[in-house]
Amino acid sequence: MPIAKRAVAELLGTFWLVFGGCGSAVLAAKFPEVGIGLVGVSLAFGFTVVTMAYAVGYITGGHFNPAVTLGIFAAGRIKFGDVIPYIVAQLIGAVLAAWVLATIAAGNGTDAIAAGLAANGFGEHSPGGYTAATAFLTEALMTFFFLLVILGTTSEGAPVGFAPLAIGLTLTLIHLVSIPVTNTSVNPARSTGPALLVGGWALSQLWLFWVAPILGAVIAGGVWKWLGKK
Repeated sequence: MPIAKRAVAELLGTFWLVFGGCGSAVLAAKFPEVGIGLVGVSLAFGFTVVTMAYAVGYITGGHFNPAVTLGIFAAGRIKFGDVIPYIVAQLIGAVLAAWVLATIAAGNGTDAIAAGLAANGFGEHSPGGYTAATAFLTEALMTFFFLLVILGTTSEGAPVGFAPLAIGLTLTLIHLVSIPVTNTSVNPARSTGPALLVGGWALSQLWLFWVAPILGAVIAGGVWKWLGKK
């Protein structure tokens, strides 16, 4: 498959993840009386991965996340030439999704950007007031196990056809645990889209949501490469 087509598929998948996941938080989480709450937002993020992994995963592998791309590279599953195009496409998709979401939210006069646009944060910008060190540990740990599930369920010998479900359920679980800590990233693109629009504090804290997920993912890729050796 040409890299241009695979990059577009990654863009679309990441757009859907950011728009669906962050959109559920911005538009529906606290909707009067029938808001979906933390559980609903967690499910929404999981559903985005399941649906797009089935839709375009056969084209790209269904990364939709720079940390996933780098973790899979560390595991020896993709060539270096694919890494940059994938990450650029993921970032474009995330930024477009954040912009479209902010535009839709403004349809009833809501200033979703001023409200944070579901951006990730720590300290006073953590939903539960968690420190930067705690946020870093949480993001690295959650991404580590996310990559282990991705690599394991897509390996030879794993049950065929069930990987998207397992990966989506894992992302749901991750959100159920870590939304109070960081609003849950485990995905630098997901963090970058809202942060670029919000600016200020969100941009100043964005470094953590690149470094921690990538660290966790690359370690997981190395661990899985070692585990898979016979």
